[in-house]
Amino acid sequence: MKSTAYFAGGCFWCITPTFREMDGVFNVISGYSGGDEVDPVYADVKHQRTGHRETIRIDYDPEQVSFETLFDIFLSGVDPFDAGGQFIDRGHSYTLAVYYLNEEERRTAEAGIRCLEAESGRTVHISVEPFKSFYTAEEAHQDYYRKHPAEFEQELIDSGRKAR
Repeated sequence: MKSTAYFAGGCFWCITPTFREMDGVFNVISGYSGGDEVDPVYADVKHQRTGHRETIRIDYDPEQVSFETLFDIFLSGVDPFDAGGQFIDRGHSYTLAVYYLNEEERRTAEAGIRCLEAESGRTVHISVEPFKSFYTAEEAHQDYYRKHPAEFEQELIDSGRKAR
């Protein structure tokens, strides 16, 4: 059995490894979601010209890992209280979102957000939106952490994610 989840967590390079190495996850693909432009390219998304966010598509086996677990892991790798982007990456294309495929995913994400707000006393800035499209990013962005391990490590340090 295969299911798919879509999370925008700021820089897609930075959130891919967490999911890629999980039992029950078949594939993690970097791409773009949320905007209306067809076939956006990295430069346009990065410079806020398309309305898309950098997003990952996770193909997984729901008998091995639940959507709720994926959502919890997503939360652990981002700053859910930052409305302007993530770490050094600023602007709409780096803001957080869950693109849900069904009502169960929507309810799970919204319940997780309410719980985090209740626990923290702070406003969580994660958009929960119906999925409308996903465009695969250019090959250079797929599994960046494997292709460029030294540069990826430096990105984590420079962005402030390494401290998390």
